Order: sequence, then C-alpha cells, then structure tokens
Amino acid sequence: MLKMSSTRMRVAVAVLVAFHILIIIASNYLVQFPFQIFGWQTTWGAFSFPFIFLATDLTVRLLGKQPARKVIGYVMLPALLVSYVFSVLFQEGQFNGWLALSSMNMFVLRISVASFAAYVVGQLLDVQLFDRLRSLRQWWVAPATSTIFGSMLDTLVFFAIAFWHSSDPFMAQHWVEIGIVDYVTKLAVSMLFFVPLYGLLLKLILRVLAGQQVVSSPA
Repeated sequence: MLKMSSTRMRVAVAVLVAFHILIIIASNYLVQFPFQIFGWQTTWGAFSFPFIFLATDLTVRLLGKQPARKVIGYVMLPALLVSYVFSVLFQEGQFNGWLALSSMNMFVLRISVASFAAYVVGQLLDVQLFDRLRSLRQWWVAPATSTIFGSMLDTLVFFAIAFWHSSDPFMAQHWVEIGIVDYVTKLAVSMLFFVPLYGLLLKLILRVLAGQQVVSSPA
C-alpha cells in the first residue's frame, strides 16, 4: 500500500469517484441496448462495467481498503441521480429534450435504483475479497476472484431489480437470459482483457512512482 499525503489522497479519491460515476452512467445507458452473441441476448453494458472492477482493485492494491470504501460511499448517490437524468434524456439512444425530466420515468428510475443497489453490494464484496487475497504471491488471484464473485452479485441484483416484471415486455421476458449472458460476457472480457490490464497498469504505476522517489531523493 502506498503512503501518500492527505492532499494527494483526496485528489486520488476524487479522480476515482469521477471515473466510477462516468462508467456507471455509460453502463446504465448502454444496458438499454440488447443484442445477440451466438444467438444469446446480452447488452452493451457488459463491455463497459468491468472498468469499475479494474479501478476498484487498483485502489485497494495501491491505497488500501478504507479509501476504496470511501470511493464507493461518495459515488452512490451522485451516480443514482446523474445516471437517472442522463438515461431519461437519452433513452433509446436519442436526445428526448429537457421536458423529458418534467415527469417521472419509472422504467429508467428502476434501472438507476438497480444500478445503485448492484454497485454497492458488488463493489463492497469486490473490495472485501480483494483485500483478503492481495497478499498472495500470484498477483492475478485477487483481481480474478474478486471480479468473478463481485460481478456475479452485481449482475444478479441489477437485472432482478431493473427488469423483473418490467414495463418493457422484451426485458421482462428475457432478463434472466440476458443477465446470464451479460455475466458470462463481463467475465470473459474481464479475464481476457481487464485482469491482464490490471497487471500492466499496476507495474506501470509502481514503476512511475519508484522513478519519482528516486528523482526526489537527495543525491
């Protein structure tokens, strides 16, 4: 775990909060667009949300469990509000005008609430698992395990809250299938791309920080 000044820690947490909110907004928007992979239904949100697990795992590794939990706490309510507003304005991929905010959109509200609940439980589990496993010599075990189980819980909570008996007939009928394929897709993307990317970013960050320490140390 890195030792940082209080100012740098606040900056790091603020950047991570902004990143998490951006990914949640993107995922809430993209989950509205289903498509097929080999005949199975999934959504484009499956390709954006794993970025959050990457950021969370790097946060726990570099800053510790408590800063990671702070990020989750700061993200929850802003993400709920901003993702609802953005999803209403751009529902079904087109700008619906500011008047769309004048009435409550229950379909989008359910998606936002589902995202809120799924984010909290999924990320807290991810942090807990990663923190327990990060001391292992095999660097990949912690991010892989935390992503497998955190993403599983996140997907289950999200699709059950968002689309069970939904007003959208297609999503109401296919949410279990879409949720399973969504999880498998996220898992495949994470294992093939994000876990290796985690390793590369960790090495790069540590190398840059080590270089800074050498430069700043007295001759």
